[in-house]
Amino acid sequence: MELVTVFRSLEPEAAELVRSRLEAEGFNATIANENTNLTLSYGNKGGSLVQVPEDEAEDAKALVESKE
Repeated sequence: MELVTVFRSLEPEAAELVRSRLEAEGFNATIANENTNLTLSYGNKGGSLVQVPEDEAEDAKALVESKE
């Protein structure tokens, strides 16, 4: 199953907060690029990516947008 990015941030802490919120609501959320952001002093230009399975993406995006 393909993963879809539902949130992107240059701040790993923000991505972790969103991932935690999604998991609390029952989504299977993961973070991509997290370690890259933490180890590079200039950060990863793509940022930390919060991703969910494709079949959860629409609902997860709606939840993320409602919390902003």
